[in-house]
Amino acid sequence: MVEYPSRAPDQLDQIFAAVADPTRRTILDVLARGPAKVTEIARPFPVSLNAISKHIKTLERAGLIRREVVGREHFCHLEPRALHRARSWLEHHREFWETRLDALERHIAAKRKRDHGDGRPSGRRAHTPSRRP
Repeated sequence: MVEYPSRAPDQLDQIFAAVADPTRRTILDVLARGPAKVTEIARPFPVSLNAISKHIKTLERAGLIRREVVGREHFCHLEPRALHRARSWLEHHREFWETRLDALERHIAAKRKRDHGDGRPSGRRAHTPSRRP
């Protein structure tokens, strides 16, 4: 097993860990429509308010939402700026892999053309008589 040096999780790690959970993604979808009270967020889920509160704390630690306390009510607000870093990381890697896969596709097409330039369907080789001693 590979062991990595211990380090504090960076924000990108926290963002991806937070959005890996479908309940947390649903909470983000709810907050994309506007701020909501924790009790309103929890209402449609078949889990306890305590469970939803834990999900909200995970989203807060990742910087994806912020909580505002007004009297006894806790309001959650989406913080979309945190997603920009994740989007930038994904975009960089998407461009990298698209470039690599495009190059691979060109290489395969050139090889097929070189190997099967006589018009035969790929995968078939011309029959060459075997030489017997």
